[in-house]
Amino acid sequence: MQRLSRLTLILIQLQSKKIIVAKEIAERFEISLRTVYRDINTLQDAGVPIGSENGKGYFLVEGYHLPPIMLNEKEVSTLVSAQKFIQNQGDTSLKKDFDSLLIKIKSTLKTDQKDYFEKLAERIAPSHLKTFYRSNSLSDLKKAILKNLLVEIEYHALHTDEISNRKIQPLGLYFSSSAWILISFCTIKKAYREFRLDRILNYEITNSHFTNRPKFDLTSYFIEKNNRS
Repeated sequence: MQRLSRLTLILIQLQSKKIIVAKEIAERFEISLRTVYRDINTLQDAGVPIGSENGKGYFLVEGYHLPPIMLNEKEVSTLVSAQKFIQNQGDTSLKKDFDSLLIKIKSTLKTDQKDYFEKLAERIAPSHLKTFYRSNSLSDLKKAILKNLLVEIEYHALHTDEISNRKIQPLGLYFSSSAWILISFCTIKKAYREFRLDRILNYEITNSHFTNRPKFDLTSYFIEKNNRS
């Protein structure tokens, strides 16, 4: 990759997150940390307001924005693939949110890229081999996770066929067996529990905040879960 292209992509990467560590940049472009430091200095010398914090990483100074980014063909094809997955993943709120995002992104495409998108969209189909379980709460529950909001749910358990009311602290989401799964801390059971979104009969996002659980980590959660099974 030419250095000019790499500098542009580093700048885009810096804008994508609040703070970026040098190691993350090095791993993405398969370059040394020394090269990362040199590239950052080059961008700073060119007038890009890049700040740094010892032990944390680099960041773009608040208020600086890049001009609109144009997508290449591989990125457009990835967007089509994502659209096809979301069309058939089961949650209508996610599909609605993605469609809104997609309209904004497509408005930035060149005419030939729009043609390319439409052609590829006709040639890639979502899976029709599985029955996806439907839900409409994913968008709201993502907000609850982000803001640490307690959620009250009426839940119809699959295996016991029982209906119960729970007050939960939503912590994470994953897609499994054609359904979205919500990982939460149940205030009744005083333990982590999983809830299939399509089995939630009713839900209410409350205005009550719960204390953040900094020790909760999805990777560690799945490792512990696999060890138990």
